[in-house]
Amino acid sequence: MYLVKTPFWLRAFYPSCTWKMPGTEKVIYLSFDDGPHLEATPFVLAELKKYNAKASFFCIGKNVEVHQNLYAQIIQEGHTVGNHSYDHVNGWKTDTNDYLENIKSAGSLIQSNLFRPPYGRISREQLQKIKADKTLPQEIIMWDVLSGDFDLTLSAEACTKNVIKNTTAGSIVVFHDSAKAFERLKIALPAMLTHFSNLGYTFKAITST
Repeated sequence: MYLVKTPFWLRAFYPSCTWKMPGTEKVIYLSFDDGPHLEATPFVLAELKKYNAKASFFCIGKNVEVHQNLYAQIIQEGHTVGNHSYDHVNGWKTDTNDYLENIKSAGSLIQSNLFRPPYGRISREQLQKIKADKTLPQEIIMWDVLSGDFDLTLSAEACTKNVIKNTTAGSIVVFHDSAKAFERLKIALPAMLTHFSNLGYTFKAITST
């Protein structure tokens, strides 16, 4: 069960997190979770380059260890990176101290003040303790639109529709540069980039304030 468009009540429950970027300019903030991945990440980088688009990659620490060259390429091509924990840990099912240590382990590999909780699942206690520990990333980035590319029951066309129907100026949109999502990603991402570019939108990375 997941929500394609983040509802107001959920944003209100976690007010210290960033769900959407302010302003009315025709800018979209693409983000990619779970990489780097040997096949999906190079595809994403190539597609972004076609549109002079910048994005944010929320990386898993253990994947950065294995694909350090890809991680470096993301940064070299002008995109931003964020911490997505060391091994995609679920905050709702993890002891708070263990959760923080997992983020720190990823932080030794991913130099960023941005953090996205895997699955978007994080407790208020975990949030409070992150904010109290300045050695951890302080900006918690959630999302406005979830593409659903990870959903094996979803067609690539439905994934594309999810994004095009729900994305507006300032939206933070989530795709996944992962093996699981790649079949849908490789169709939905180019379609989305084409659609919104034709409408005059640009694509920017999320930067730390």
